[in-house]
Amino acid sequence: MVVLQVHFLLIPLLMSIMGAAQYLMQDAALLSYVDQRFLSLEKRLEKCNQDMLEYVEEFRDFSKLVLSRLAGLSTAKAEVKSEVENLLSRIDHAQRDIDYFGSVTDSNACIEVHEDLVKQQLLEEAEEKKRLKLMLNASCDYVLAGIKSLKVVKKTGGKHGSWMKDPGKKHTKIYLLSGSVNNMILEFANIMTFMENNHTRKARTIPLPLPWEGTGHVIYQGFLFYHRYGSLNEIIKFNIQRRNVADQMLLPGAGRIPAYQLSPQTKIDLAVDEQGLWALHAEPETGGNIVITKINHVTMAVEHSWDTPCSSKDAEAAFMACNTLHVVYNSPSGGTSRIQCIYDVLDALNTYMNPGLHFPKRQGSHSTVHYNPKEKQLFAWGDGSQIIYKLHTEQKD
Repeated sequence: MVVLQVHFLLIPLLMSIMGAAQYLMQDAALLSYVDQRFLSLEKRLEKCNQDMLEYVEEFRDFSKLVLSRLAGLSTAKAEVKSEVENLLSRIDHAQRDIDYFGSVTDSNACIEVHEDLVKQQLLEEAEEKKRLKLMLNASCDYVLAGIKSLKVVKKTGGKHGSWMKDPGKKHTKIYLLSGSVNNMILEFANIMTFMENNHTRKARTIPLPLPWEGTGHVIYQGFLFYHRYGSLNEIIKFNIQRRNVADQMLLPGAGRIPAYQLSPQTKIDLAVDEQGLWALHAEPETGGNIVITKINHVTMAVEHSWDTPCSSKDAEAAFMACNTLHVVYNSPSGGTSRIQCIYDVLDALNTYMNPGLHFPKRQGSHSTVHYNPKEKQLFAWGDGSQIIYKLHTEQKD
């Protein structure tokens, strides 16, 4: 009887133990399943990470390839631009050669010159001179005979810069452009304001969208004309009042060598006289001699150009006055500036060499010498000083 009772007591116990064991086996299977799923997920994440690293590496290689292609395109663009500019220069020189060979007979040819041919040639030269006078609306009847005196107005800024008035306007504003590379103009109400000690506080600041290069800029009829920094020979026409670029042009042949040996920062020197806007530069094809170009300041088109016998060697600056180029020379170490070459575009056969016009009472150098046709004075920048030179003129013979 006791055995039977024990038997009945053991059966439920064994059943409960078997049930617990079954649950444990099910939990173990579930844990194993979950563990397998986690391992599978980890493998997938690892593969995804590996694929991502490969994609990143491929993208880097692709980026390097694209950047190299873009750099190649930029280089090719610059080369094409340079070739086009050189082609324009060659075309210009070829045209000059054609004009020259078309008007000059071969000196080695044994041709008897007829009296009528000489007369015809003289007539053609007279007609060309007349045409140039009409184009320039020539009314100048004086020549520069000397530089009378100087006035150091102020000393501000570094070695290179330019300052000026607008000879095409009635106002008395002064413009200061400091440095050989910059994009900021300072405008002063008049010269008295400019001469004050705290002059920069009273100046109106005019930013340029494109910086200038050199010191050969001019202001005329409300526009700033300047050589754009980073370009070979691009001239910008900037509207000072509206503060925008009004026009631009390329000057054929310019920009490859400095306009003046002693002012290497200036490749293109712009000038204004009684006849308007001019550009001065030097070319390797002319042996480094200075080339004059007349520019229509309204249309920004080249009207005519002249090769001059005036060398850029030992030259520091130049200016146009009454259709005439005046080249200023100096020594490399700085000394007394002097005008040694004068070239009149309307009387080119009578070029005055070595006239010996010395600048008075000053030792040093100039980075800019510009003529103001309204006041008949020179506005110069010499070693950081802003200078005015008064001129002595005489009537033409």
